[in-house]
Amino acid sequence: MKRILCFGDSNTWGFIPGSDGDRMPADVRWPGVMQTELGHEFFVIEEAQNGRTTMWDDPCEPVDKNGLRHLPVILESQAPVDLVIVMLGVNDLKNHFNLNAFAIAHSCGVLVDKILEIEAGPDKAAPKVLLIAPAPVAVGHCPFGHLFDGATETSSGFKAAYAEVAADRGIPFLNAGDFASCPVPDTIHIDAESCARLGRAVAAKVLEIFNEKSADVDFGD
Repeated sequence: MKRILCFGDSNTWGFIPGSDGDRMPADVRWPGVMQTELGHEFFVIEEAQNGRTTMWDDPCEPVDKNGLRHLPVILESQAPVDLVIVMLGVNDLKNHFNLNAFAIAHSCGVLVDKILEIEAGPDKAAPKVLLIAPAPVAVGHCPFGHLFDGATETSSGFKAAYAEVAADRGIPFLNAGDFASCPVPDTIHIDAESCARLGRAVAAKVLEIFNEKSADVDFGD
């Protein structure tokens, strides 16, 4: 059984767009959809936190949400892990961080480097890594005040920036924006339909990574 760790934020946690922090059911969230697609030969582990950043301390949050600080502990507790899927960066768009798309992608690269240097895979090797660029922030009224002012323009550069980081490290890449979108009035969280499409797309990518034959996948409209 291959063990897959999904390391992400509220879009991996399953935050329902427009809600007051309500969570989608496990089989609706994209990791759950991926689990269904992959079947019993794979075990998907969700490690997601609302508000998680890549590697930055957020002074506006009441608890620690620095992904880089949590990552080594999680890898040790979940080892052995065959594959780590990283989809982070949306919370780095908060305007008090003042980061552009390439700075955020580079921060994800720091996470990738950490994964590749930790003996958390089978036989104490490093796990494989799949880097996913988050879906771009939508145009519209964001219910989180002015935290994400300018995020739409910045996040439009995620695809190119994350692809460059993945290529530099020789790891596989997927662009969530090719399958998922963030509905108005929320603008930063993907909905159930997007989770379904993304989960199927990630499942197909996982099979490709492990060189296993994949059935034809219908990603939906």
